[in-house]
Amino acid sequence: MYMVDPVQMVLLLVILVLTILLIVLGVQVYYILREVRDTITKTNKVLDNANSITENIDAPLSALSSLALGAKASSLLTAAKFVKSLLGKSKDDDRDRA
Repeated sequence: MYMVDPVQMVLLLVILVLTILLIVLGVQVYYILREVRDTITKTNKVLDNANSITENIDAPLSALSSLALGAKASSLLTAAKFVKSLLGKSKDDDRDRA
């Protein structure tokens, strides 16, 4: 019969245990990387939705801002015309008195 040396037996056992541990570790790394990929995909979808929402909000706000600027310019012109008409009347009043 062939007798196995105890040192060889220990080395064989260590190699077997390390091989099993590395296989288990490789499988776990695969699952972790798959979950990271899924998380990145979901995050990308969330960012796309956020971009779409901000674009949908941006258009009405731009229109409202333009409307407000137009109203402000219109009110300034109206106020300027009113002040001009007041100044014009006071000058006419001064001319009538003279």
